Amino acid sequence: MISTREWALAGGPDGSEKLAARAWAPTEGEPTWMAVLVHGYGEHLGRYERVAEDLCAAGAVVYGADHRGHGRSSGERVLIDDYAGLVQDVHRVLTQARTAYRTLPLVMIGHSMGGMIATRYAQVYPASVQALVLSGPVLGKWTAAERLAAAEEIPDTPIDPATLSRDPEVGRAYVSDELVWHGPFKRTTVNALLTELERGNTTGSLGSLPLLWVHGSEDALVPVADTKVGIEKVAGEDFTARIFPGARHEVFNETNREEVLAEVIRFAHRFAV
Repeated sequence: MISTREWALAGGPDGSEKLAARAWAPTEGEPTWMAVLVHGYGEHLGRYERVAEDLCAAGAVVYGADHRGHGRSSGERVLIDDYAGLVQDVHRVLTQARTAYRTLPLVMIGHSMGGMIATRYAQVYPASVQALVLSGPVLGKWTAAERLAAAEEIPDTPIDPATLSRDPEVGRAYVSDELVWHGPFKRTTVNALLTELERGNTTGSLGSLPLLWVHGSEDALVPVADTKVGIEKVAGEDFTARIFPGARHEVFNETNREEVLAEVIRFAHRFAV
């Protein structure tokens, strides 16, 4: 059994926004490690319910929050003027988690844009993270964002749900989810993302921090070739890559999701107490 708690956490500039935070914990036994989930662009943490349940079943307590301007958090929808602020919001989540679980090893798990944020968190707060998992991360470069930044007008073209997973039900749920942003990118957000990618590239290696990279070979949203540019800059001494044949962007929602989550859990169990 798993218990779930939701609350409003101060975030954003000077704590002026409210972040919709969540925690999942097993109801029997003590957790042996902590996971912090960092979700992707335009979505929300509620889409990670199954992931959190699987991690709890594997001994974790799981924390996370909807980014500002996303999901149930406050702020103009998907407007991000500086991704350094989102890194600080993640730090607020972790700081609160540490009031309840002071010594559990932390495995941070970031997907897509959240992979970039999680990587930047590990670069800014290296002592706070024991391991990092990146799922289809926007890292190094993102050709799609470069094209949007160069466009005279950003097109109002929603994400093709077929690019998310080979399971059509994942796409259908995404399209019908009212908490998902289905509108266009905002130029401010695109420019801020490219700036943050360059910050990550400049900061470089994560050194001895253990890193697991999982990605779908058929990811059309965030191509493996783009991400590899960033991985080569940040990967350190303890690095594992798993590229899943045929999988699309959301490997945690793929038809072989059990295989993907098993890989993540095996990695995380290296650090469990």
